[in-house]
Amino acid sequence: MSGKTLVQTENMTKRFGRVQAINGITVEIPKGIVVGLVGPNGSGKSTFLKLLAGVLRPDSGSVRVNNLPVGLETKARVSYQPEIDHLYDWMTVQGALDYTAGLVPDWRWERANELVGFLNLENNVKVGHLSKGMRARLKLAVTMSRDADLYLLDEPLSGIDPPSRIRIIKSLIGGYESGRHTIIISTHEVAETEGIFDRVIFLEKGQIRLDEDAETLRAKHGRSIQGLFEEVYR
Repeated sequence: MSGKTLVQTENMTKRFGRVQAINGITVEIPKGIVVGLVGPNGSGKSTFLKLLAGVLRPDSGSVRVNNLPVGLETKARVSYQPEIDHLYDWMTVQGALDYTAGLVPDWRWERANELVGFLNLENNVKVGHLSKGMRARLKLAVTMSRDADLYLLDEPLSGIDPPSRIRIIKSLIGGYESGRHTIIISTHEVAETEGIFDRVIFLEKGQIRLDEDAETLRAKHGRSIQGLFEEVYR
């Protein structure tokens, strides 16, 4: 399933004041897989994604995407969904899609329209009138409508009602082409997402605690990823 290396970090660090958010992470992630980035609040998940997206720069060490230092060139091939709500209230759903389409060269209208329908979004409704769950759906639609090499989703299920989560995440993953795209999902909703993970990276205090193929982890420890998550962070 996996191909050549897409993401590579070496001794990557990031500090905010006295807090060492990322502490010397070295990792390689290939093309064509779905990675679960898991850990409790404060483990460094969001900072890790921001460093890959180019929103933040490492204090030391390096981070590369497609064998290029993270910068303007890599940003054009990375679709990043932050945990915070970054959509403008005054825009309609259609306006948010139009706005994003005008900013990126790899926008796919066919995929965008498909996701709007699947996620039960209404094009003429203003973002400010959407519920928290529907705003989360729109954020996913905006992120996954690009034809990027790397998708970075930070807590994508936050705000979405539990009965809808598995159906939505499976559909979104179904829209990417194995071998071409890599998806990294930061989440603590492990039970609902572990079925789509090819690989799982456990973070703790800015360091990698575990990093292996999902099936290998299950076989080695004799439990689900959710069960292992509960054991590692109890």
